[in-house]
Amino acid sequence: MNKNPLIDLEAFGQSVWLDFLQRGAMDNGQMQQLIDQDGASGLTSNPSIFEKAIVGSSDYDTAIHSMALTGKSVEEIYEALTIEDIQRAADLFRPIYDRVKGADGFVSLEVSPTLAYDTVGTIAEARHLWATVNRPNLLIKVPATREGLPAIQQLIGEGINVNITLLFGLPRYREVAEAYLNGLETLAAQNKLLDRITSVASFFLSRIDVLIDPKLEKLRLGGGSVAEVVAGLHGQVAIASAKVAYQIYQEIFGSKRFQKLSRQGARPQRLLWASTSTKNPEYSDTKYVEALIGRETINTLPLETISAYREHGKPALRLEEGAEEAYHILEALPQAGLDLNALTQQLEDEGVQKFSLAFKQLKASLLAKQASTLQK
Repeated sequence: MNKNPLIDLEAFGQSVWLDFLQRGAMDNGQMQQLIDQDGASGLTSNPSIFEKAIVGSSDYDTAIHSMALTGKSVEEIYEALTIEDIQRAADLFRPIYDRVKGADGFVSLEVSPTLAYDTVGTIAEARHLWATVNRPNLLIKVPATREGLPAIQQLIGEGINVNITLLFGLPRYREVAEAYLNGLETLAAQNKLLDRITSVASFFLSRIDVLIDPKLEKLRLGGGSVAEVVAGLHGQVAIASAKVAYQIYQEIFGSKRFQKLSRQGARPQRLLWASTSTKNPEYSDTKYVEALIGRETINTLPLETISAYREHGKPALRLEEGAEEAYHILEALPQAGLDLNALTQQLEDEGVQKFSLAFKQLKASLLAKQASTLQK
């Protein structure tokens, strides 16, 4: 029997987390199987995942029916459903969390996307979710918006684990890491324990190539010197960004500033690769896995990518390969008239809109199911 290449990723220092959550998968043992056979050691959720799970299946209909009859609002139904799922998932991954003493085994729950530009509201909801879920292996997802940065610092400073989501740009990544360090220093100044505080910075990758590839193709077809500059950049920008981010990670968490915190038990804020399903059919279905295998990192994979990697993955440490070339790729973009920082800001804005739309659609579907129940 061939060895599962997903299991090998752990030997290279990379965790596999599930970009997937559905109640039926916990009921029928599929989630446990992904843990036992594929080495999954964590899980992320977001409004789009919950919208797909709740609207796209009948798994939640009985619970929705029951809560509707008791007079619960749509908001109360949504919170009850998501919190129950997150608590159950956290309990499934808890043995991993305990075995590795809090280094892995986390599940993530996102604050409402309607709060993406509301610092005070984000902090309040994060505190509420943290207390209500009441699991040590929970990460509260906070978007890497400008308004999210002070929320990240405040929450870490209160001892609340944070998953920074919707992160696209390298300058913003530095700000995210700074917020994490500031929060740790707040805790350290209060002589609080740092060894169970966890944060991850979630870089969204495939969307970068989806946005930039057509622009590169247009420039290539335009000919001239610019066409020469962009030659070979197609499909390379997202991975180059990730490789440079890892260089920044090593710089920040190898610094004297962090080493001081590390001696007090602090953990690095691991980089997490998100949006790793391949959107372009011309690319390999494991494109955003193979190139990004590195120590102290996480890759969140949807079920189709897990299946693809289980079937034909070829794991090896590659994240630090071609770092110099990655810098050259990013440096070529402004030469071609492309502003990567502006483009990643566009992606952040669109990401907030996408999650907000999924959240709105989910609430509308719950409202319809609630009304249907009350009419019977």
